[in-house]
Amino acid sequence: MKNKKFKGISTLTLHTAAKENNNSSHTTPIYATSTFTFDTAQEGMERFAGKDKTKLYTRWGNPTFAAAEQTIEALEAHGLTNEKGEPLQLKALLHSSGQAAMSTLFLSNLSAGDTLISHFSLYGGTQELMQKILLEAGIKTIIIDVRDSALLKKTLEENKGVKLIHLETPANPTLQCVDIESICTIAHAHGVKVSVDNTVATPYLQQPFALGADYVFHSATKFLNGHGSALNGVLLGKDLEFMNTKVWKWHVLLGGNSNAFDSYLLIQGMKTLEIRMERHCSNAAKVSDFLDKHAAIEKVNYTGLKSHPDHAIASKQMKQHAPLISFELKGGIEAGKKFLDALEVCTRAVSLGTVDTLVSHPASMTHFSIPREERIKYGITDGLIRMSVGIENFEDLEADLAQALSKI
Repeated sequence: MKNKKFKGISTLTLHTAAKENNNSSHTTPIYATSTFTFDTAQEGMERFAGKDKTKLYTRWGNPTFAAAEQTIEALEAHGLTNEKGEPLQLKALLHSSGQAAMSTLFLSNLSAGDTLISHFSLYGGTQELMQKILLEAGIKTIIIDVRDSALLKKTLEENKGVKLIHLETPANPTLQCVDIESICTIAHAHGVKVSVDNTVATPYLQQPFALGADYVFHSATKFLNGHGSALNGVLLGKDLEFMNTKVWKWHVLLGGNSNAFDSYLLIQGMKTLEIRMERHCSNAAKVSDFLDKHAAIEKVNYTGLKSHPDHAIASKQMKQHAPLISFELKGGIEAGKKFLDALEVCTRAVSLGTVDTLVSHPASMTHFSIPREERIKYGITDGLIRMSVGIENFEDLEADLAQALSKI
């Protein structure tokens, strides 16, 4: 990917994706094919040798995948330079889902006997992957409060097998934030790589590569797509040789490739990322202020509130505060059920990042498989409600929340 010097995010998302086709299509074509033809035997040999992996077999690559990857590379590298002062070059690998991308991340960097460090309050699927799949593969996971620099250094010194630190900031659903730059400095001093789940913030709000990250991960199903219309995941790295060799090989062998239609929908969704995020963020700030003042609410988790314990960190490393909110109802789980049932505008659904506001109950949904005592310890209580704030008119969101809260 050549880092084009577009000044604005919207220009970038509209014009970065390759429009390579033979029929003058205005939009990136959907290459709905399992395999590709060769004009000559020599051309086939060159492709198998790695000259063009996008035109060989769709599990290996596809021109529609490549167009989406180019846009995401440009988003995460926008305005950044490498140690030589040159535009930062990244490699993205598009996957069928966020979980597929995360599997490639972990399994290409960790082997039996290695150790992974992460923190509490992670997305449920991430935590299960660490505690079940990685554990059975002989990979140990240590969960600590990585915001404690002294504890992180001590843990690294006492565990020489640590190869990777994985961060999720802001974390889903408590909105815990960690200092990416500080952790990367400590990790690199110990020869350890750092990966960052940037799903909630998106590259529009936060660029982990600018803060020292080695890898960035997205469930592109969420804000990057923005419309809840397709599943995608993406893994990006700045070590181009490693990404194009071992990471790509693991990606191909695990079979977690995307498909042309979902990739096309992702490309279309990203074209409105900037304008969507502006409305998402504006609404989230207003909604959090409304909830924070409501008598039925015990606590609101939103990094834009000064009461949030990680407000300073979030303000330092994000352009604006991410549009994900969670809040605790005073009536606990029963109040939560009544509140959800009374909603008329907000959508009752898991996932996040769609143009409509999604409301869910983590304890019984996204974190159902996490033992109760464990999720409680990490702030995911029985009555916690998660809200991915959409782009509806705020007045309608406010009225819906007010009437639903009046029913509990």
